[in-house]
Amino acid sequence: MKIIKVLISFLAVFAFISNVQARDQIKIVGSSTVYPYATVVAETFGKTGKFKTPVIESTGTGGGMKLFCAGVGTNHPDITNASRAIKSKEKALCEKNGVTEIIEIVVGNDGISFAHSVNSPDIDFSKEQLWRALAHEVDVDGKLVANPYKKWSDIDSSLPSKKIEILIAPPTSGTRDAWNSLVMVKGCSKAAKSLFEANGKKAKKECAKMREDGYAVEAGENDTLIVQKLASNPDAYGFFGYSYLVANKDKIKAAAINGVKPSLEGIQDYSYPIARPLFFYVKKAHIGVVPGIEEFMKAFTSKKAMGPRGYLAEIGLVPLASDKYKAIRTAALKLETISIK
Repeated sequence: MKIIKVLISFLAVFAFISNVQARDQIKIVGSSTVYPYATVVAETFGKTGKFKTPVIESTGTGGGMKLFCAGVGTNHPDITNASRAIKSKEKALCEKNGVTEIIEIVVGNDGISFAHSVNSPDIDFSKEQLWRALAHEVDVDGKLVANPYKKWSDIDSSLPSKKIEILIAPPTSGTRDAWNSLVMVKGCSKAAKSLFEANGKKAKKECAKMREDGYAVEAGENDTLIVQKLASNPDAYGFFGYSYLVANKDKIKAAAINGVKPSLEGIQDYSYPIARPLFFYVKKAHIGVVPGIEEFMKAFTSKKAMGPRGYLAEIGLVPLASDKYKAIRTAALKLETISIK
C-alpha cells in the first residue's frame, strides 16, 4: 500500500512538472496598483532576451488571491500582486488547494491618493469627513441613520456646496481594503462606533460599509479609466495608488488628508495618513519548472528597480528603508517562505 501511495505521489509530481514545462512564460495576476510597477519590470526583464516577457493581468488584489490560491500547476498563476498583505482566509484557501509554500515580497510603499481634476480648487479633508461622505450609515443627533449627505457642505459648511460624487474601487480591490482600514474605520466617529456596538454589531465592519445610493460609484479595477473620468468632471473625486497621480499630473491632483498631501517623503515615513506597503507573492512550487521566476524575483528586488534611484521610483514607487530593503532582498535570494497557519 505504501509503495502504491509513493508511486501515485511520484506520478502526480511528474505530471505537474511535465504540464508546467509546457508553459514557458511567467503568469502574473492581482493588484491594479502594483500593475504599473510589475509591468515595467516585466518589460525590462523581457528585453534581456533570456526569458519571455511575463504576462500580467490586472484582476484586483482579491481576485488575484483567488486565482493564485486555486492550486498548483500550469492552469494557475505563478505570482500575484497585492496592495495589501495576504489575509488569513486566503492563506487557508491556498493551503486547502496545495499551495503551501509562498514567498512574500514587499515591493515598496504607496500612498492612496484622493484625487480630483487640476481644474478644481485645492481642498483639505479630514478622515471623518471622507467617512461621512461614503458611509452607509452615520450618526446624526445621537442616532444611526441612512447616509443623508448629498452635498459636501451638508457634512461641513466649510466644504464646497457641490454634490458628493466619489469613484470607488470594487470590493475585490486591495486599495478598497486599505481605504476601508485607513479611512473608513479610522474616520468613523466615536458616536457611530458606540451605536454600532450597542446594537450588537461589529463597529469595524459597519464603519467600512459604503453607501449604495449613487453618491459612491464603483469604477472597476481600471485606475486609468478613473483618472480619465476625474479629468473630465471637476466635481468628482476618486482614489487610487500614488503612481497614477505621478503619471497624470497634467490631468489630476491630490486633495490633502488631515492637512497632508501625498509625497515620496510622507509616504516613506508614513506621515501621510493613507500610506501602505505593496506586495507580490510567489508560488515556490513553480520555481524551477516555469522558466525565469527566480530570475524575475531577483530583477524586481534589485537596486536598479526598487532602490532609491531605481527606475520604479521614477514612476511613483516609494522605496523601502535600507534595512527593510535588505531583508526583502534576502528573502528573494534565499526563497524564504512565509507561514500560512
